Amino acid sequence: MGVMRIGHASLKVMDMAEAVRHYEKVIGMKTTMQDKQGNVYLKCWDEWDKYSLVLTPSDQAGLNHVAYKVQHDADLDALRQRIEAYGISTTMLPEGTMPATGRMLQFDLPSGHEMRLYATKEFVGTDVGSVNPDPWPDDIKGAGAHWLDHCLLMCELDPETGVNKVAENTRFVMECLDFGLAEQVMVGPDSRIQAATWLYRTTTPHDIAFVGGPRRGLHHISFFLDSWHDVLKSADIMAKNKVRIDVAPTRHGITRGETIYFFDPSGNRNETFAGLGYLTQPDRPVTTWTEDHMGSGIFYHTGELVPSFTEVYT
Repeated sequence: MGVMRIGHASLKVMDMAEAVRHYEKVIGMKTTMQDKQGNVYLKCWDEWDKYSLVLTPSDQAGLNHVAYKVQHDADLDALRQRIEAYGISTTMLPEGTMPATGRMLQFDLPSGHEMRLYATKEFVGTDVGSVNPDPWPDDIKGAGAHWLDHCLLMCELDPETGVNKVAENTRFVMECLDFGLAEQVMVGPDSRIQAATWLYRTTTPHDIAFVGGPRRGLHHISFFLDSWHDVLKSADIMAKNKVRIDVAPTRHGITRGETIYFFDPSGNRNETFAGLGYLTQPDRPVTTWTEDHMGSGIFYHTGELVPSFTEVYT
């Protein structure tokens, strides 16, 4: 029982045509459907479910919800009991609430972010199929992202008042959804404040992450690439398409990932991420970064934080 992996992210965008162009031409996704409300659904070439990204028209940017896939439909009922026993209310949304998707368990994380769990989504297959497949498709576009990899959520953190939604979210997903803690940043007197966490359900360094800030929001959604060379190529593609780049290609100390951060036309931050870094296992010790080394944890090469990285998010 429990979460298998990230399923999709639903983002608010202010110019649908520009947003679709960005995610198709720059990221390399394909539009799989559009509903009567004007929402657009997209997937990457190496994903087999019908969509991993939902774009909804809005007058502002940001996250509607993030959804994770569970293995069996019955898991939704078991997880509902566990979540409600924890003290968080839930709603079971019926099949068809979202196109091509079964029923969904809807609830808010302690930080206030909406999360959904589901077990079934229409299977469409990868672009190379499952029988004698080629390593990549011939019509790959842009960065050629393989799949939606993870998301990072900004959570309210105020040491003066004692509010720490990073720690609350971390405890909740570990106790109720069986996530494991891969890495954390500890700050403050005696390093007692958990200011950021990276958690996993698969064997990659993180499937979700929480970072403290002055308000709740979306920091970024991330797409997986094969290698450092692919990260560099994605930067070239962004430059060619006049994409606003936040952080040029570099390496994280945390997760050891190779990365570039940039924004979609509405201001939602994206990441292309390569390098699995290490395998997460239940008995792997948690990696802890202290406040004096936080710069190296985020940007290993320079060891210096980029102000926009923590100050700008939707």
